[in-house]
Amino acid sequence: MTIRTWLQWTACLAAAAAMALADEGKWTPQQVLQLDAAWLRQQGLELPVSRLWDPQRGTGLLAATVSTGGCSAGFVSATGLMLTNHHCLFGVIQENSRPDRDLITNGFLARTPEEELRGTTTRVTVPRKFTDVTREMESAIPAGAGDLARAKAIETKQKALVAACEKTPGARCSVAAFEGGLQYVLVESFELTDIRLVYAPPRAIGEFGGEPDNFRWPRHTGDFAMARAYQDGKPYHPEFFFPISRAGVKAGDFVMVLGYPGRTMRSLTAGEMANERDYRFRLRAEVYGEWIGLLEESTKGRAQGSIAVAATLKSLNNTHTNALGQLAGMARGRIVEKQQAQDGQVMAWAEEHKFAGAVEAKKELDRLAEESRRSARHDFLLQAIPSGPLALKQATTLVRLAAERAKPDAEREGEFMERQLARLRATLEREQKSFYQPADEALLAAYVERALKLGAGERIAAIDERFRGVSVGEAVARLYAATKVTDASERLKMFAESTEQLRARQDALLDLAFALEPELRAWQTAARTRDGALARLRPEWRRAVIAHAGKPVAPDANSTLRVSFAHIAGYVPRDGVFYTPQTTLAGMIEKHTGEEPFAVPAIILEAARRVKPEQIPLDFLSNADTTGGNSGSPVVNGRGELVGLNFDRVWENVANDFGYNPEIARNVSVDIRFFLWLLEDVQKADNILRELGVKR
Repeated sequence: MTIRTWLQWTACLAAAAAMALADEGKWTPQQVLQLDAAWLRQQGLELPVSRLWDPQRGTGLLAATVSTGGCSAGFVSATGLMLTNHHCLFGVIQENSRPDRDLITNGFLARTPEEELRGTTTRVTVPRKFTDVTREMESAIPAGAGDLARAKAIETKQKALVAACEKTPGARCSVAAFEGGLQYVLVESFELTDIRLVYAPPRAIGEFGGEPDNFRWPRHTGDFAMARAYQDGKPYHPEFFFPISRAGVKAGDFVMVLGYPGRTMRSLTAGEMANERDYRFRLRAEVYGEWIGLLEESTKGRAQGSIAVAATLKSLNNTHTNALGQLAGMARGRIVEKQQAQDGQVMAWAEEHKFAGAVEAKKELDRLAEESRRSARHDFLLQAIPSGPLALKQATTLVRLAAERAKPDAEREGEFMERQLARLRATLEREQKSFYQPADEALLAAYVERALKLGAGERIAAIDERFRGVSVGEAVARLYAATKVTDASERLKMFAESTEQLRARQDALLDLAFALEPELRAWQTAARTRDGALARLRPEWRRAVIAHAGKPVAPDANSTLRVSFAHIAGYVPRDGVFYTPQTTLAGMIEKHTGEEPFAVPAIILEAARRVKPEQIPLDFLSNADTTGGNSGSPVVNGRGELVGLNFDRVWENVANDFGYNPEIARNVSVDIRFFLWLLEDVQKADNILRELGVKR
């Protein structure tokens, strides 16, 4: 079947099946325009679809949703105020904290613009234009190219398209692949680099319940924070922003969740899903769990150390809990087994309908999945370096940077191109705020011990050569004593140095990074070759899967702008139990024990005596299709008014990344009415409330 025939077929299926849509799907702005307008009105959309997205201008209300590079946020005023989650701005809070000014614990409120606090590496991108570049990408691949050559050709063309796009002043561009390469889209955004903290609640509000409540319901967490975007030293004026609704939501109401979901895995085959389960998530749970314990132990009772590792610990905790949830959900839902049955159905259908390319592609995808299992533990440890010991991450980055800088810019790896260097330098400087040597040494020792236990055929030679047969703890201590990578000023000097200059330093940690470099290169080359194979195979298989589905299929999340349509709804987590979809301040007070993570601040307890706590909404559930990256996503009603901020999923729904189950697919959002109550009755922040247009 040709691509043109396939496109015609799926267009007919989309029109015929639009009314059968459920709340499943992370839809692109372009797909929203193709959905049945009558169905959307029936669901509760009161705005014309063209208000959400204007294809002629390439913008619309959806563009009020911005990316923070890992989270989502939404503009809420004409003067650049934006709302996102507390945990999404945690790095800015941590960066501006110190033992005698602990913003993490106590929170922060800027009552004037002059008091706002800048985050040195915080950025947001505002979507501006989406262009289909599938033909250009496909034509860039030489006929008969091998998989590695295919991957390199795709990468080269992506760089060329991005370079041309970024000739527009202020533009930040990328090329996103959908369905593994079935479609490529050039995404043009406008980057704002001056982001200043305006408001963050105390940690006891922003993280109420901590890890015990993470991914659980009922929740009572005020996971929100506010920042302001500046351009040329003045507040940025977005074309679109979300008015705030004081009316809130109730059970059954229609909502939309807008944001930049990071990665889902619904397009994977059963064999690939099994690899995600058996290696990615199982190893994350094991390794990150160990690292969390080491960070907590090495900083206990040390205020400086606790502040330094706070952001790292928060990220590791969330990823670790997520991994446990993925494993539990995959087992409970028998996801791999169901996918295996689904794969079999599509294979039979593809053979019957002459999708010969899809049949062969599926067989080769299975072979690649089996091949990946053989090196999975080795690959995981190399891939985990950026998440682990900070000094090792920095050393390997500096060594790679020096090598890449010697190449023409267009031939460098993407993260080391000239367009990225200012951000990379700022990160290497900013990371000193997150460095605490006793904790970092403990992480590196644990990393080395784990690498030394790898089986035959999985060894990391650079680790074996330096640490086998010696006391790992003592060897790691000597390593840190003989390096200047951990010194911020020296590290910034290294940033500008060549490979020869770095080698001449005879720095112990740099020497380890140089020894690791050939293995990192070999692993990345193997990964790139596999990527080239997937770019060849996945589109063939997905054509058959989508045609077999006979209805619109939203592509896997890939950090591009999406919208999910949903309704406020409770759910049944297990036999005999029903969870209502909304919680209140009364529930938070009921959970109060006086000890973290269930210690309600005194100022909240005092304010609660002046109101009826059961009448102050706090969090709510909807059946939106979300994932990581949707943290901070604006939740808006059918009129485009902000009613909340997405921040989590329920435990039963963590494995939603592999497939949507309408019975348990529930995301958790903080109710905007709780945010307004805090500003109005607790903080007395009339200046902000007036700017938001909710107070005269």
